[in-house]
Amino acid sequence: QLQLVESGGGSVQSGGSLRLSCVVHGDTEDPYSIGWFRQAPGKEREGVACMTQSGKSTYYADSVKGRFTMSRDNNGKTVYLQMDSLKPEDTAVYYCAARPTILCSLSLTPYKTWGLGTQVTVSS
Repeated sequence: QLQLVESGGGSVQSGGSLRLSCVVHGDTEDPYSIGWFRQAPGKEREGVACMTQSGKSTYYADSVKGRFTMSRDNNGKTVYLQMDSLKPEDTAVYYCAARPTILCSLSLTPYKTWGLGTQVTVSS
């Protein structure tokens, strides 16, 4: 059974940076991949970035490509989302999630375990 805990959110000005962390608690025999998602007020939750179970491949939404970087520590228990050149439209609650597969996806439906989220606010 996995539990995910996000941290690192906050308020920054446009052009600033934040680094989000997602700590994976617990163990499972099944492989899993991690994704980052966000939900802005009045909008649907959307995929931002994801990383395969091996950690060798990452994928990004077009809206964040070149500005956000996903990484993880050596044991794969902490996953990061480095967010640079932040824009007001990046304001949202950010969630990490795990899906029980080797490959990852920016689609929400395959993800089974979700954290509670961390708020990111970018002011102009």
